[in-house]
Amino acid sequence: MNYAQIVWRLFGSKKVDLQNLSELNNKRALEQKMVRVLFVCMGNICRSPTAEGVFRSLLEQHALDERVGVDSAGTHAYHLGHGPDRRSQAAALRRGVDLSAQRARRVEVADFEVFEYVLAMDEENIAALHEICPPEYRHKVQLLLEYAAHLNVREVPDPYYGGLNGFERVLDLIEAGAQGLVEDIKRKYKQT
Repeated sequence: MNYAQIVWRLFGSKKVDLQNLSELNNKRALEQKMVRVLFVCMGNICRSPTAEGVFRSLLEQHALDERVGVDSAGTHAYHLGHGPDRRSQAAALRRGVDLSAQRARRVEVADFEVFEYVLAMDEENIAALHEICPPEYRHKVQLLLEYAAHLNVREVPDPYYGGLNGFERVLDLIEAGAQGLVEDIKRKYKQT
Protein backbone atom coordinates (compact mmCIF):
# COMPACT_ATOMS: atom_id res chain seq x y z
CA MET A 1 0.00 0.00 0.00
CA ASN A 2 1.46 3.38 -0.97
CA TYR A 3 1.56 6.61 1.04
CA ALA A 4 -1.53 8.16 -0.59
CA GLN A 5 -3.60 5.03 0.11
CA ILE A 6 -2.48 4.97 3.75
CA VAL A 7 -3.36 8.67 4.20
CA TRP A 8 -6.79 8.04 2.67
CA ARG A 9 -7.38 5.02 4.89
CA LEU A 10 -6.34 6.84 8.05
CA PHE A 11 -8.01 10.17 7.30
CA GLY A 12 -10.56 9.35 4.58
CA SER A 13 -13.55 11.60 4.93
CA LYS A 14 -12.36 13.11 8.20
CA LYS A 15 -11.47 16.76 8.49
CA VAL A 16 -7.68 16.96 8.45
CA ASP A 17 -5.53 19.79 9.74
CA LEU A 18 -3.56 20.74 6.60
CA GLN A 19 -0.48 21.78 8.56
CA ASN A 20 -0.44 18.43 10.32
CA LEU A 21 -0.98 16.59 7.03
CA SER A 22 1.87 18.55 5.46
CA GLU A 23 4.11 17.58 8.36
CA LEU A 24 3.11 13.94 7.95
CA ASN A 25 3.75 14.18 4.22
CA ASN A 26 7.21 15.64 4.74
CA LYS A 27 8.22 12.91 7.17
CA ARG A 28 6.27 10.21 5.33
CA ALA A 29 5.36 9.29 8.87
CA LEU A 30 2.38 7.14 8.05
CA GLU A 31 4.47 4.82 5.91
CA GLN A 32 6.82 4.43 8.84
CA LYS A 33 4.16 3.70 11.46
CA MET A 34 5.01 0.40 13.02
CA VAL A 35 1.48 -0.27 14.25
CA ARG A 36 -1.98 0.96 13.25
CA VAL A 37 -5.04 0.77 15.51
CA LEU A 38 -8.70 1.17 14.47
CA PHE A 39 -11.40 1.65 17.11
CA VAL A 40 -14.93 0.67 16.08
CA CYS A 41 -18.42 1.30 17.43
CA MET A 42 -21.80 1.52 15.72
CA GLY A 43 -22.06 5.11 14.48
CA ASN A 44 -18.54 6.45 15.10
CA ILE A 45 -19.83 9.41 17.13
CA CYS A 46 -19.55 8.30 20.79
CA ARG A 47 -17.35 5.40 21.85
CA SER A 48 -14.88 4.92 18.99
CA PRO A 49 -13.98 8.62 18.56
CA THR A 50 -13.56 8.80 22.32
CA ALA A 51 -11.23 5.80 22.16
CA GLU A 52 -9.31 7.39 19.29
CA GLY A 53 -8.85 10.63 21.22
CA VAL A 54 -7.90 8.96 24.50
CA PHE A 55 -5.47 6.62 22.74
CA ARG A 56 -3.83 9.49 20.81
CA SER A 57 -3.29 11.29 24.10
CA LEU A 58 -1.73 8.19 25.67
CA LEU A 59 0.51 7.69 22.64
CA GLU A 60 1.82 11.23 23.06
CA GLN A 61 2.42 10.66 26.79
CA HIS A 62 4.40 7.50 26.02
CA ALA A 63 6.24 9.09 23.06
CA LEU A 64 4.69 6.52 20.70
CA ASP A 65 2.72 8.92 18.51
CA GLU A 66 5.39 8.81 15.80
CA ARG A 67 5.26 5.01 15.65
CA VAL A 68 1.58 4.18 16.15
CA GLY A 69 -1.24 5.30 13.86
CA VAL A 70 -4.82 5.51 15.12
CA ASP A 71 -8.27 6.02 13.60
CA SER A 72 -11.90 5.20 14.35
CA ALA A 73 -14.90 4.10 12.32
CA GLY A 74 -18.46 2.84 12.65
CA THR A 75 -20.12 -0.35 11.50
CA HIS A 76 -23.14 1.67 10.32
CA ALA A 77 -23.41 4.75 8.13
CA TYR A 78 -25.83 6.74 10.30
CA HIS A 79 -23.57 9.74 10.91
CA LEU A 80 -21.05 9.85 8.03
CA GLY A 81 -19.07 13.10 8.06
CA HIS A 82 -20.49 14.26 11.40
CA GLY A 83 -18.36 15.17 14.38
CA PRO A 84 -18.55 13.22 17.63
CA ASP A 85 -21.65 13.57 19.82
CA ARG A 86 -21.47 16.83 21.78
CA ARG A 87 -21.78 14.92 25.07
CA SER A 88 -18.80 12.72 24.14
CA GLN A 89 -16.81 15.80 23.23
CA ALA A 90 -17.69 17.56 26.48
CA ALA A 91 -16.83 14.55 28.65
CA ALA A 92 -13.53 14.01 26.85
CA LEU A 93 -12.62 17.70 27.01
CA ARG A 94 -13.12 17.66 30.79
CA ARG A 95 -10.27 15.13 30.81
CA GLY A 96 -8.11 17.13 28.42
CA VAL A 97 -8.94 15.21 25.23
CA ASP A 98 -10.20 17.17 22.21
CA LEU A 99 -12.36 15.19 19.77
CA SER A 100 -13.62 18.15 17.71
CA ALA A 101 -11.55 17.52 14.55
CA GLN A 102 -12.79 13.94 14.11
CA ARG A 103 -15.45 13.02 11.54
CA ALA A 104 -17.46 9.81 11.38
CA ARG A 105 -16.73 7.24 8.71
CA ARG A 106 -17.77 3.67 8.08
CA VAL A 107 -15.46 0.66 8.33
CA GLU A 108 -14.27 -0.55 4.91
CA VAL A 109 -13.02 -3.99 3.96
CA ALA A 110 -9.58 -2.48 3.21
CA ASP A 111 -9.28 -1.42 6.87
CA PHE A 112 -8.66 -5.03 7.86
CA GLU A 113 -5.50 -5.06 5.76
CA VAL A 114 -4.25 -1.64 6.88
CA PHE A 115 -4.72 -1.95 10.65
CA GLU A 116 -2.97 -4.42 12.95
CA TYR A 117 -5.61 -3.94 15.66
CA VAL A 118 -9.33 -3.59 14.88
CA LEU A 119 -10.91 -3.04 18.29
CA ALA A 120 -14.67 -3.07 18.75
CA MET A 121 -16.54 -1.67 21.70
CA ASP A 122 -19.06 -4.52 22.03
CA GLU A 123 -20.08 -7.95 20.76
CA GLU A 124 -22.68 -6.50 18.37
CA ASN A 125 -19.94 -4.62 16.56
CA ILE A 126 -17.66 -7.67 16.61
CA ALA A 127 -20.43 -9.56 14.78
CA ALA A 128 -20.83 -6.74 12.24
CA LEU A 129 -17.07 -6.65 11.65
CA HIS A 130 -16.91 -10.43 11.19
CA GLU A 131 -19.57 -10.16 8.47
CA ILE A 132 -17.27 -8.03 6.27
CA CYS A 133 -13.81 -9.13 7.44
CA PRO A 134 -11.84 -11.35 5.08
CA PRO A 135 -11.01 -14.63 6.86
CA GLU A 136 -7.26 -14.00 6.81
CA TYR A 137 -7.69 -10.87 8.99
CA ARG A 138 -10.21 -12.12 11.57
CA HIS A 139 -7.48 -12.50 14.17
CA LYS A 140 -7.14 -8.69 14.22
CA VAL A 141 -10.74 -8.15 15.39
CA GLN A 142 -11.04 -7.98 19.18
CA LEU A 143 -12.86 -6.17 21.95
CA LEU A 144 -11.01 -3.15 23.33
CA LEU A 145 -11.62 -4.29 26.89
CA GLU A 146 -9.66 -7.48 26.31
CA TYR A 147 -6.78 -5.13 27.19
CA ALA A 148 -8.38 -4.32 30.56
CA ALA A 149 -9.20 -7.82 31.79
CA HIS A 150 -8.80 -6.68 35.41
CA LEU A 151 -12.10 -4.77 35.08
CA ASN A 152 -14.10 -7.97 34.54
CA VAL A 153 -16.13 -6.09 31.91
CA ARG A 154 -16.06 -7.12 28.26
CA GLU A 155 -17.99 -4.34 26.55
CA VAL A 156 -17.99 -0.55 26.48
CA PRO A 157 -21.71 0.29 26.70
CA ASP A 158 -23.29 2.69 24.21
CA PRO A 159 -24.03 5.94 26.11
CA TYR A 160 -26.06 7.52 23.29
CA TYR A 161 -29.53 7.09 24.80
CA GLY A 162 -28.49 7.46 28.43
CA GLY A 163 -27.52 10.28 30.74
CA LEU A 164 -24.27 12.17 31.13
CA ASN A 165 -22.91 9.64 33.64
CA GLY A 166 -22.82 7.08 30.83
CA PHE A 167 -20.27 9.16 28.95
CA GLU A 168 -18.06 9.33 32.05
CA ARG A 169 -18.32 5.56 32.47
CA VAL A 170 -17.36 5.10 28.82
CA LEU A 171 -14.28 7.25 29.36
CA ASP A 172 -13.28 5.26 32.45
CA LEU A 173 -13.52 1.98 30.55
CA ILE A 174 -11.79 3.31 27.44
CA GLU A 175 -8.93 4.79 29.47
CA ALA A 176 -8.32 1.39 31.10
CA GLY A 177 -8.48 -0.46 27.78
CA ALA A 178 -6.27 2.09 26.04
CA GLN A 179 -3.63 1.88 28.78
CA GLY A 180 -3.57 -1.91 28.47
CA LEU A 181 -3.30 -1.59 24.70
CA VAL A 182 -0.32 0.77 25.00
CA GLU A 183 1.40 -1.75 27.26
CA ASP A 184 0.63 -4.56 24.79
CA ILE A 185 2.07 -2.58 21.88
CA LYS A 186 5.18 -1.67 23.87
CA ARG A 187 5.67 -5.34 24.78
CA LYS A 188 5.04 -6.73 21.29
CA TYR A 189 7.03 -4.10 19.45
CA LYS A 190 9.74 -3.63 22.09
CA GLN A 191 8.98 0.02 22.81
CA THR A 192 9.72 1.66 26.15
